[in-house]
Amino acid sequence: MRTLDDLFAEGVSGRRVLVRADLNVPLDKQTGAITDDGRIRAVLPTVGALVEAGAKVVVCSHLGRPKGAPDPQFSLRPVAGRLGELLGAPVHFATDTVGDSARSTVADLADGQVALLENLRFNAGETSKDEAERGAFADQLAAFGDAYVDDAFGAVHRKHASVYDVPARLPHVAGRLVLREVEVLSKLTGDPERPYVVVLGGSKVSDKLAVIEALLPTVDRLLIGGGMCFTFLKAQGLEVGTSLLEKDLVETCRNLLERSGGKIMLPVDVVVADAFAPDAAHDTVRVDGIPSHRLGLDIGPETVAGFSAALSQAKTIFWNGPMGVFEMPAFAAGTRGIAEAITKADAFSVVGGGDSAAAVRALGLDESSFGHISTGGGASLEYLEGKALPGIAALEN
Repeated sequence: MRTLDDLFAEGVSGRRVLVRADLNVPLDKQTGAITDDGRIRAVLPTVGALVEAGAKVVVCSHLGRPKGAPDPQFSLRPVAGRLGELLGAPVHFATDTVGDSARSTVADLADGQVALLENLRFNAGETSKDEAERGAFADQLAAFGDAYVDDAFGAVHRKHASVYDVPARLPHVAGRLVLREVEVLSKLTGDPERPYVVVLGGSKVSDKLAVIEALLPTVDRLLIGGGMCFTFLKAQGLEVGTSLLEKDLVETCRNLLERSGGKIMLPVDVVVADAFAPDAAHDTVRVDGIPSHRLGLDIGPETVAGFSAALSQAKTIFWNGPMGVFEMPAFAAGTRGIAEAITKADAFSVVGGGDSAAAVRALGLDESSFGHISTGGGASLEYLEGKALPGIAALEN
């Protein structure tokens, strides 16, 4: 895989460089303000280096899930403003992706300037499964660059035009972020230092089933919390009340527990509430005492202690998925406790993007206390599953 350094060796001053970034940041539904700029900051090393080298930088990204047509609530305009603030220079914003505004904005760029195109997913060709439609859109995007840099690790598991098809049309390299992500995750799939402990949370077992199957033979301990733990608890024959439950996967979870050889650790206590609400009445109960009319929204303090003890012995840690509904203060203690335990461990730790990375920032934890915080939740999981990622395959071609 060629890197940004290879591109610099060839010279980029005065050349147009199309950068696929992952600027899919969360926006406040009322104000439209960015609530977490982590993904914008993650692309700064690549964009900043290109600016310093005198390239004409054309950044493209998706945001949210528009239906292949312009939708104001998913506009990247707020992102252009924040990117400019972080770069310390204006970012020119194109009000379309490959139309008149994009063409004129790119044409007017001076050396060392940056443009951001409007949301890629405002064009149906970006996500189309029809190769001709996707290819036609890729042709239009590729016309804006003399070279292509993929720095959108959070999108490399998607066979989309800007990720998979554009690299076939331009000289292409991996950006600083993508290179770092692959280097880090390859440590986990190669020969990680042991004990190797994985923490999985989040809402659904179905979202993590493939990675559990892939990791069980290689990890030393697998700690399971979050909403997904209740399907495992049900598999043990326990009452889970009105907690999140995937009934069709209970037998699958039972088989995983039987095959795990004791590697899987489940909660021993949980915080249950009367309703899914921040002000709901709640208390902590043992997992064998969950009332039938209540639902679990966090792991309990005894579980945090047990999980923390396992993490304290680890030399390699991977964490993906919160332990509870951390957005509600009453149900954030489990996620905070596990995150803090990871930072205290004498281990190489990787936070697997998505809600886990959001939790680190939302809870005000020191990001530098973790070995690496991934920008791609889905991409990192698929990498650990051993799947071929279309965006990485395109860069290696």
